[in-house]
Amino acid sequence: MQSVQVNTEFFEVTENTQSAGLTPVLSLSPTIQKSQLQRISKNAIRRSLKASTMDGMFASVFEITTTGILLSNFLVELGATPVQIGMLSSIPMLVNLLQPLGAYFSERAKSRHSFCLWTHGVARLIWLFLAIAIGMISWGKSDLDNHQLVVLTLLTILASHIFTALGSASWLSWMAMLVPRQLRGRYFGIRNSISSFTRLLYVPLAGLAVSCYPGGHIQGYGLVLLLGLIAGAASLGCQFFKADINPQSHNYSEVKTFSQNQNQNQNQSQDSNLDNPVITNPSPSIWKDSNFLIFLAYFGLWMFSFNLSAPFFNLYMLDTLNLDVSWVTIYGSFQAGAGMLMLILWGKLADKVGNRTILFLVGILVAIIPVLWVGIGVDSLSIWLWLPLIHIFIGGSTAAIDLCNNNLQLSIAPVRMQSVYFALTAAVAGASGAIGTTIGGFIAENFFFGGLSGLFLISVGFRLIALVPLLFVQEARRQSLTKMFKSLRKLQLVAQKSGF
Repeated sequence: MQSVQVNTEFFEVTENTQSAGLTPVLSLSPTIQKSQLQRISKNAIRRSLKASTMDGMFASVFEITTTGILLSNFLVELGATPVQIGMLSSIPMLVNLLQPLGAYFSERAKSRHSFCLWTHGVARLIWLFLAIAIGMISWGKSDLDNHQLVVLTLLTILASHIFTALGSASWLSWMAMLVPRQLRGRYFGIRNSISSFTRLLYVPLAGLAVSCYPGGHIQGYGLVLLLGLIAGAASLGCQFFKADINPQSHNYSEVKTFSQNQNQNQNQSQDSNLDNPVITNPSPSIWKDSNFLIFLAYFGLWMFSFNLSAPFFNLYMLDTLNLDVSWVTIYGSFQAGAGMLMLILWGKLADKVGNRTILFLVGILVAIIPVLWVGIGVDSLSIWLWLPLIHIFIGGSTAAIDLCNNNLQLSIAPVRMQSVYFALTAAVAGASGAIGTTIGGFIAENFFFGGLSGLFLISVGFRLIALVPLLFVQEARRQSLTKMFKSLRKLQLVAQKSGF
């Protein structure tokens, strides 16, 4: 992997920071920001970024095993209902309501690494119980039937994601402090691209192993699950090479320097109001941060509308079209490959034009994806042409959405108590996504709405509506709403002159 050139000046932050609670606002000058982060050497930052990239690669293997098509096929083989399939997506999102609690505890810990190690370590260890249960059933040493195994799987998902939710905000805060602001789009683009390449290779191999295992799909999944657990342990091992952050020391230093710089910051705020509307008028509470609340409205609506139909695409192929899991995993590799190729481009583009512009343009394309599924059948044209093209389109477009949503969240959240902001975002998104998945499951079972085809059409309208609040989100050092539309007009004229 290419080393990333890092300059500690990139950590300079111009936004006035806020407290997430009722305490007064602590506005940090760029000098204070840089002095705090220069404690980490450039070599340590480079090593941390490389370790984080390897962490993401191994974590992708674990995630592939415990989510997505492999787990969906496992439940389909057990005879799970559409509502239970929908719970695969709704449970991880619903438990994100616990992220504020995790952020509360993480800010009182003395090590980001230790906190993430315990939460994510326990979350991955829990899956070992499901692997043991599958093995005992295979060897005839357990009386669990298919329904009980479905319930055990859902309980495993619930317990695992509870611990993951408790540690997610702390992990994101850790990364926000390690990755330079000007390199975020590029770095996360490279990191996610490598993770997508891992998916590209591992998904079809894992699907083939499950499909061709002599003992059947259920036993085959148990074997793949063990491999995923090994990769999950390797992912945790990579975190030992990342520079640790003490949130206690970080927050204390901000409080200590605030009283010395309060008058200076008040004078500087008058000038900053003219230059950047995003960072003006810091408020004493997160609930008075109007820009962040608008972002929450957009993100919540988007997660609801996106998960209204997205979790059921695999069910549509496995159940309605009755495709073999090996075919579905091959399509998944096409999707991962498209995401891998586009992520680096999206990352560089986001650093230049901003995340909001990309989210709005690509969001319109993502909104129409469910329409493409209507009319797909089991004929040769669909299997060999349309399904691969749909997955390539999904991979390239959703890669931009995931990357830019993450970067936009990092951009608008103040430095102090970042984990609280991230936790609230995840909680709102999780609750909205869980509600969307649950409602989608009931619509899919109700023939009055047309089943899965009707669900796909309904979700298109909700996705387009969800993009409206995004127009009013202000991104630091990026274009205003008027300038964004002017830029879009220029891009349209250039495209017309180029013959597109």
